[in-house]
Amino acid sequence: MSGCPFLAKKHQLFTSKHLTDEDDDAQKGINRASKGGIVYGDYLELNKVLDAQVLQSELKGNKIHDEHLFIITHQAYELWFKQILWELDSVRELFINDGMRDERNMLKVVSRIHRITMIFRLLVDQFAVLETMTAMDFYDFREYLTPASGFQSLQFRLLENKIGVVDSLRVPYNRRHYRDNFQGLDSKAILKSEQEPTLLKLVEQWLERTPGLETDGFDFWGKFEANVDQALKCEKQKIEKMPESETKQEMLEDLSKQTELFTSLFDSKRHEHLLSKGDRRLSFKALQGALMINFYREEPRFQVPFQLLTSLMEIDTLMTKWRYNHVCMVHRMIGSKAGTGGSSGYHYLRSTVSDRYKVFVDLFNLATYLVPRSWIPKLNPNIHKFLYTAECYDSSYSSSSSCSSCSSEDSE
Repeated sequence: MSGCPFLAKKHQLFTSKHLTDEDDDAQKGINRASKGGIVYGDYLELNKVLDAQVLQSELKGNKIHDEHLFIITHQAYELWFKQILWELDSVRELFINDGMRDERNMLKVVSRIHRITMIFRLLVDQFAVLETMTAMDFYDFREYLTPASGFQSLQFRLLENKIGVVDSLRVPYNRRHYRDNFQGLDSKAILKSEQEPTLLKLVEQWLERTPGLETDGFDFWGKFEANVDQALKCEKQKIEKMPESETKQEMLEDLSKQTELFTSLFDSKRHEHLLSKGDRRLSFKALQGALMINFYREEPRFQVPFQLLTSLMEIDTLMTKWRYNHVCMVHRMIGSKAGTGGSSGYHYLRSTVSDRYKVFVDLFNLATYLVPRSWIPKLNPNIHKFLYTAECYDSSYSSSSSCSSCSSEDSE
């Protein structure tokens, strides 16, 4: 062996001593499990979870290896759906109990919505595991599934309803209402979820209270409309002074389209018409609040609300990706065959990957109304102080009456 024997021996001694110290430290712990009490397997009810994979192919005397993967994957989906519903219900409860008047709850809401998006990311990626199974592998045990179908997932339908998927925009399943596929307690749970306030509705009510929309205060919408109107007129005057050319005509046509776009935006009756058609989901005032939050997202008062709106769009994006991955996997596994539940399979699923299943589509469309920063009404920090609502509604901020601590200047 080359090298210095002395140094090699010294290194060996050092290593031996180092490992010995670590080993000694490792023995200083206490094995509390030996004293009784709940243990890991019991806490997680693993005897139930790990015994819940019953292969229908095995029961029929023809055990198919990949059916185990199929069951595990879908059980994992259902467990994550349960966690999403847990988080979603807690967020809805905060809104329903008027907890959002205390702005300290905003961070809690944003963190839980963010957790939902992270779970959906996992669910989107989980298809990669299932796709390690070939179409032939699936065909070997597919007959044992009939008439079971993923469409029968109660939790996913509850999830859609509680977020706010519009019932009238759903694609009929075998020419029937989706609720007809559920019976008994499941049917009652579906009906109950349809009658409860959706996340969309609760967010809408919250947006309608956006500080700065008050006409007797900052009056964001009035000022924004006036600024846009003036800016469009200035743009038109500039273009009209240009010499006649093809470019000038194109610019005038583009300006005309832009003018028409903003005329529609500021028209409340037009908005109500689009709402009735399902082309818009938020009320006229809620849309104003969402646009204001987007424009002033760098202001401390609107930073967390902007994060919430971003996360809500992320939920829609990831649910769309989940549906798309599901469509691609089904097409790969069964081609154009009918689904095990009797639907048209791939063709039905493909029809669900559209904006009709997006809940917060209005938030995506806000980018349509982006304007130069010079068009946005200017905020004067010395005058326009948008209070955190908690300061007026939460008695813990003041020992006197709920609004007595707000100065006249702060109330502007």
